[in-house]
Formats: sequence, structure tokens, C-alpha cells
Amino acid sequence: MQYGLCNLSIVPLRAEPTDKSELVSQLLYGEHFKVLEKRKKWSKIRVAFDKYEGWVDNKQYVEIFEEEYSSLDKEPLELSSNLVAFISNGGNNLTPVPLGAVLNSTSLLEHTHEGEQVTGKKDKSNIVETAFMYLNTPYLWGGKTPFGIDCSGFTQMVYKLNGHAILRDASQQATQGEALSFIEESEPGDLAFFDNDEGDIVHVGIIMENNYIIHAHGKVRIDRIDHSGIFNAELKRHTHKLRVIKKII
Repeated sequence: MQYGLCNLSIVPLRAEPTDKSELVSQLLYGEHFKVLEKRKKWSKIRVAFDKYEGWVDNKQYVEIFEEEYSSLDKEPLELSSNLVAFISNGGNNLTPVPLGAVLNSTSLLEHTHEGEQVTGKKDKSNIVETAFMYLNTPYLWGGKTPFGIDCSGFTQMVYKLNGHAILRDASQQATQGEALSFIEESEPGDLAFFDNDEGDIVHVGIIMENNYIIHAHGKVRIDRIDHSGIFNAELKRHTHKLRVIKKII
């Protein structure tokens, strides 16, 4: 088994080993992973944090030893808490890294982080405040940063910055936590899931106070939520059909 570490700011994770393939997620600086299969130009990997799999360009990561992987696995996550921070290699080269970049490996890479960081579990009341940092971020399928994010990448990163691990996709996240029977039982920070006509979970957002929800749809935005789903006041119609609300923490 081989192991790797993302040493660049934002690296695409693709469904197939080609630059033309679907972007399924992203690796942020400092994320470590197992290499499941290595080809000439591409590697299939499994991310340590959420066990998500995809293909990454071999030029966009560095190999690490099993002992280094195991050590990173055991450490509490240290995450960049600035919208944009900088990593220095000791010279004049600066690498910008986004909110949520992992800082545990900076010493291993002989890098220095210049910015604020967060670690440990935060109270549930902090979830919505963190979510506001992504407000107006444009929607990007597979995205995980303030420069482009999808609905489940948004919820995963907000929870991660507060010390709580949830899975990557909305359908996966919907398998976690405790289901609530009514919106009235929910608290700010709970997750609401929405399905399509076939009954598949296709969307997720974060419950706020007073029947509002913050979610990534076109951009990270705030809308009303009721028993039917998400109501977009600009469009004057419901855009998503409510399936279930889950209490994760």
C-alpha cells in the first residue's frame, strides 16, 4: 500500500483517470490518503478523513511513508480558519490555501502556515456562524472551498471546521444522525435533506432559526424552509422537496 499527501492548495478528485472526467470532490492542502492503484499519470485514492475515493493526477501530490500516514491519522485536525491564508516554504514562495486546509502536515512538508487556525470540537451553536463564511460562494459540483462548493461539500466543511466528521455526499450524510419528525423539533445546525421525483437524496442544507435554511444552490444562500421544502422568495416557488431532517450533533 502506498500513501500520499496533498501539498497544493486545491486539487481536483475525479471519477475517472482523465482531466476530462467529472469532478467528484477536491483535495485541500494537507489532506492525506491511501493510494489504491497507481498508473503512469493517475492514482486512485481513498481520502483518510471520509474514505471518499477518486482519481488524482500524480503530479499533484507527494508520497509519504505509512508511519507518517498513521501519525497524521491519529492527530486532532488543525484547520486553517481564514478564508484565504498562506503557506511558506521558507523562501520567497507563498502558496495560498483556502478555509479548511489541513495544517497537521506543515512540519512534514517543511512549510510554515501564516494565518489563524482552529482545532477541536466546537459547540453546535457555532455551526451557523461558520456557515456564514461561505455565504455567496458560487455552486461548483465537487467543490469544497469558498471559491466554489456543492451542497454536501458545504455541509461537510462547515461541520469539519467545528470538529465533527460527516461523509462527503448528501445521500451518504443522510444515513448519519437521528431523524426528526417535524421541523419544529429541529435546532440551528441540524441538516435537512431533500429528494427528487425518484426518491433519491440529492440536496442538503443547514437549518437556521425561524424556519430559514442556508444551502448551496447556484450559490450559498439563505431561503425559507417549511414542511414542503425550500421556498425561494425570488422565484416565488419551492425549489427542493423536503425528505428528512437529521440531528447529527
